[in-house]
Amino acid sequence: MSTIELTANVRSDLGKGASRRLRHADLIPAVVYGANKDAVSIALEHRLVIKAQEQESFYSQVINLVIDGEKNDVIVKDIQRHPFKPKIMHVDFLRVVAGQEIHTTIPVHFVNEDKPAKAGGVVSHHVTEIEIACLPKDLPEFIEVDVAALKVGDSLHLTDVTLPAGVSSVELAKGEDHDVAIVTVDKPKASAADEDDADEAETDAE
Repeated sequence: MSTIELTANVRSDLGKGASRRLRHADLIPAVVYGANKDAVSIALEHRLVIKAQEQESFYSQVINLVIDGEKNDVIVKDIQRHPFKPKIMHVDFLRVVAGQEIHTTIPVHFVNEDKPAKAGGVVSHHVTEIEIACLPKDLPEFIEVDVAALKVGDSLHLTDVTLPAGVSSVELAKGEDHDVAIVTVDKPKASAADEDDADEAETDAE
């Protein structure tokens, strides 16, 4: 189901002190939960997770997590990072089961942004990911939003986004007032020099 595979070991030594010891050994404390099973505390090699998370699909696709030899299909639900070091502190994994719907967030890829820009517009992204619901087999790697047809003053909302078959928007399911803007094309902001020139022109006209 997945092209990403990680190997982990069950850990029985829990608590903040144990987590610190794991990190000093270049391991990441993590937890796996869901699918009506008990949560399991695990440890993974930091270097392998760092390498895996370089792929965008790490955050949106089903991962094959092998725990003490047992395969588990999971998705990443949360990652805690060090505030200033390039270090992962903790990972939460959610088990997924074929046939059971999951909720997760998927990155948005905006395409053809150069076209509104050439027409003098400034493309502004209001979201970078969309929360979706679907079966594991229907989980997309990303959602593509084409802005080629947008003109200055135009915008695209959630209802304008075409989702793949079997995929629905969690926000839109809450009601029409959750139809948030995804992207807009705005007028370029006038620079301070331009504003000064405009003021001088008005003064001269007087």
